[in-house]
This record gives sequence, C-alpha cells and structure tokens, in this order.
Amino acid sequence: MEGEHALTTTSKPNILIFMTDQQRWDMAPPYTRAITPHLDVFYKNAVSFTQTYGPSPHCCPSRATFFTGLYPSQHGVWNNVNVGNGLSRGLKKGVRLWSDDLFDAGYKLYLTGKWHISAEEGPEDRHWIVTDGAKKASAKSSAAEWKLYNQQPTVTTKDIRQTGQILRPGYPLFVQYGHNENPYRDADKVQSAIQTIQERNDDEGPWCQYVGTLGPHDPYFVPQRFLDMYNIDDIQLPENFKDAMLDKPALYRRTKARFDQLSEEEHRKSILHYLAFCTYEDELFGMILEALEEKGQRDNTIILFTSDHGDYMGEHGLWTKGLPCFQSAYHVPMLIQWPQGAVQTGRTVEQYASLADVGPTLLEMAGVEVERNFAGRSLVPFLRNEQPANWRDAMFTQSNGNELYGIQRSVTTKEWKYVYNGFDFDELYHLSEDPDEMHNVIGDPQYQPIVQELCTRMWQFAYAHDDVCINPYIMVGHVPYGPGVAFQNE
Repeated sequence: MEGEHALTTTSKPNILIFMTDQQRWDMAPPYTRAITPHLDVFYKNAVSFTQTYGPSPHCCPSRATFFTGLYPSQHGVWNNVNVGNGLSRGLKKGVRLWSDDLFDAGYKLYLTGKWHISAEEGPEDRHWIVTDGAKKASAKSSAAEWKLYNQQPTVTTKDIRQTGQILRPGYPLFVQYGHNENPYRDADKVQSAIQTIQERNDDEGPWCQYVGTLGPHDPYFVPQRFLDMYNIDDIQLPENFKDAMLDKPALYRRTKARFDQLSEEEHRKSILHYLAFCTYEDELFGMILEALEEKGQRDNTIILFTSDHGDYMGEHGLWTKGLPCFQSAYHVPMLIQWPQGAVQTGRTVEQYASLADVGPTLLEMAGVEVERNFAGRSLVPFLRNEQPANWRDAMFTQSNGNELYGIQRSVTTKEWKYVYNGFDFDELYHLSEDPDEMHNVIGDPQYQPIVQELCTRMWQFAYAHDDVCINPYIMVGHVPYGPGVAFQNE
C-alpha cells in the first residue's frame, strides 16, 4: 500500500473535477505510455479505475452521462448538440444533474471550460458560477453551417498535400498535428480556475469546482517544450495498425481511407504529438493541485481526474473517435482521491466502471442522499477496498452516430464483445484471445450461442434503460436475435 488517508472532520468535503477531452485510459497511471509526473504523484494518493468507459464515442452524450448518471436513451442527448443536423438539442425534460443535488445540499458550484451537454441551457442555468469559457452550446443555423464553405477557402483538386495534412476536395484543410503554445486556450481556462481557488472565501461552505479542458482533442497541436520531451525514434505503431478491416463494416474502411493519406512516419509523429498533448494536460492538472495545496484545501477535497471518451491513436490505422466501435474510443482514465475516506491509495481497481458512476459516487462521498435511480452505481465500496455485491460484469454502449448517423449498440465482457451495427454487418471479437480486435468472428457458426447470449444481454440492458431501438419492421429489424429474447426462458 502506497498510503492510507483518513481525515476527521464534521464539514462536508469540497470536490474538484478535472476533465480532459478525448484522453485514452493508458495516458494516466498506472500506465506509463505518456510522461505524466503530476498524475504519477497524484496516483500515490488516489485510486485508479483502470476499466472505466464512457457510453458513447463523442463529447455531448458522454458528458451528459457524466453529469446525469444516465445513459443516452435516458437523458436524451445522442450526438453533439450544436451541429446543424443534431438529433437532439439538450436533455430530456425533468432530467436532473447530480450537481443540482449538491447545490440543494448547500454546495457552491464553479465551472471553468467545456460544458457541451445542451444547446438549450447553459451551466449558469444549473446553478454553476461560470468563470471562463463555458457557455450554452447554441445550435448553428444553416447559414452558419454553410459559411464554412461559401466564405472560406476549401481544398481543391489542384492542392498538393503537405506533411501532416489530409486533403478532402471541397472540405476545409485538415492538419493532423503541429505546434501551438496555448492550444484551445486551455492554459487560460486553468489560470481562471486557479484564480477562483485563490480568491474563494474559506468560510463560504463546501464547493464543487469543475475544470474542463479541450486537450488532447484533435488536431494535436502542442507547446514545443512538451514535444521536445519525446523522441520520434522511440515511437512504435500499434500492433493492429495495418488491420485492413476487410472483415469489418465498410464505414470503418471508408473512415480509415482518410488517414491512409498519412505515411507511417506521419502516423508516428501523430502519436508523439498526442503523447505530448497528454503531458501538457498533466502539467495543467498539476498547476490546479498546487493552487489547492497553497490554499490549504487539499486535505478536505475530493479530487477526480477523468475524460469524456478516448482516441484510437493509430489503432487500426484510425485517429480521433467515432462509429468504429473499438475499445479505445470508449476507454478513459479515472483517478479519485478521497482524503476523508480512510482509503488505501496507490492502487488500481480493475472492475468495470462507467462515467455514469460519477454522480452516485460523489453524492455518497459528500454525504448527500437522493431518492432517484441512476444508471450508474457508487464506486465508494471500491475506494474502501471492498467488493460490492452483484457488480456489473459487462459494459454497454449506445450511439446513433457522430453526426454521420448510424445505429450502433455494443456489449462487452472480459471474454467477448458483440457490436450491433444497424448500418452494416455486426461484429464479434473474442477479447481474451484477440484484445486488439483484429478478427471479426461474427460469421463463424460455432459462436452463434455466444451471439445469442450477448444479444439477450444487450436487449435486457435496453429494456432497463428505456432504449427504444427495437422497431420490428422487416426493413430495420436486423439484429440476429431480436428484443424478444430478453423475455424468453430458453
């Protein structure tokens, strides 16, 4: 055991949340792929949940799950709410955030950075004091959407691709990586959060402060000194980088074709930039911790570090995130420090955790009782090094597409992963033998009992979480074992 912490106090604990955007699980301790000195020290006083997943492979649905403890089928946010062709603009009527419960319990709420869960309300509508950046994510008008094309230059067929570029005639130029000393203004947001810590009145009562940065989101533009920490000769391509994906949905191959413009050297440089971006975010997190320490509030503050979704980072030749339902698009870091809780620290928890678990966890740690049902469950027993009864043995995802719409659901166990693709053929991976998801065995007859079992579990989860992706019409009911299997006793 690295350490054990117990603080005797009658006051409610403060809560600090640092949430990055598009950070993979293996970019934080106990993994050592990225240089993360501040997280490494933090880990010695925290617990790392190494099997944490978001419900969806992009921002708004996952962040809505983070803030509500519900799945997209329950909270109603299916895609990024500010795009012109969005399926939904905000949360379903009556959906509460766990921060609403904290506010009712006397907590003062501060939010800096990315909100991005609704175009119908902003964080200030939910009692948050906004210090920098976060605003209502207003949906773009058709004129604003078209302005990108009719008032700005786009790629032509005569353009010659330069290093790091991906050319798509008629679309804006996309540059995969580069240099920027203040990407996404994350440094400004962190300075604003630090100012809030420094100026906050110690006598105001308990507080919850959320800091949402935008890195390491693509494109991967990073301050130079963090790039200098890595050597391109040390960068290796993923084991599954050359997966031609001939046994996978055509959309996966079509997406990969964009990134095939990049040479293997450019892919390796992309990895270097992503690693450096994670190191930069680590430094920003360290600055927040230092400010909290200087203020003398570290010992009475729950601290949570996590992200909304992952990044393929070259796996299968892909980058960013989306409908290719590979683990790395959903798998995120989550580390929690609980000074008040007599917690054995510097250790990992390998049971499945979800971003939906954050709400019930923080409320229990804060001693706030609520009478409503979350999709997630409290992680407090794991923090206390206890094993809760009947903990989940599978993870479920829900996506209707990242603005390029396509119905997709998945169920993952330690052994198997089944993906229902409404837009193409399904996928089945034997994860214990094929962790890189190279071989889709959905067509092998010997695995049909596995497919039926996983379809049954998928539909049982759908029924329990108000998912109505169950239309029986002959043209759309393509799952090999339909929703009725959830109620059959075979």
